[in-house]
Amino acid sequence: MWMDDRSAHLDAVFGPVAESTRCALTWRRTVEEVVELGVELAREGREGRKIGTLFVVGDVVNVLARSRQLLLDPLHGHDESLLHVSLPEFRETVKELAQLDGAFVVDSGGTFVSAARYIEVDVASSEFFLPGLGTRHAAAASISAATRAVAVVVSQSSVVRVFAGGEVRAEIIPELFLLSRQRFYAREADVQLVPEAGVTVAVAGGGASA
Repeated sequence: MWMDDRSAHLDAVFGPVAESTRCALTWRRTVEEVVELGVELAREGREGRKIGTLFVVGDVVNVLARSRQLLLDPLHGHDESLLHVSLPEFRETVKELAQLDGAFVVDSGGTFVSAARYIEVDVASSEFFLPGLGTRHAAAASISAATRAVAVVVSQSSVVRVFAGGEVRAEIIPELFLLSRQRFYAREADVQLVPEAGVTVAVAGGGASA
């Protein structure tokens, strides 16, 4: 019953976000879980400071081929059963590891495959760089354009952005006081307040780019 309630809650709050990415139905729950984790991290920060990170969900083989380790992978050698996004204790571990440079790679079933990975992006190209956003967002745009992955960025300004097909498909504002000064990058965004979760969700209009 608890899992049914949790599934319903995730779908009610973040279902439109997952749907906007046009991810496979088998990925949807994972995308919702990762987005929720990103919102928690945006709210809480770590050790009294705001931090940013990147989660890349799905199409693992191609994502790994387009990235490399920045340092020894802290998840290497651990039992896969302990690395699932739904596990409360592991979520806390992820929040600690988010202080490291690099991205997390998550398979479509919700198991974390790797951490601290550098996502390749052509810094000489302006295609994936959005005005006012940095290289983490460019990496998210680039990897989601080159693969079928969905990328979830937690910015140091406490905004969570979801990329698919190389573009921002959704933005989640986890603190209401941020809304008045927020510029939305999701095109033709439909902005909705979700009071039960205390967030504002902006979902882009139209389908994700192919």
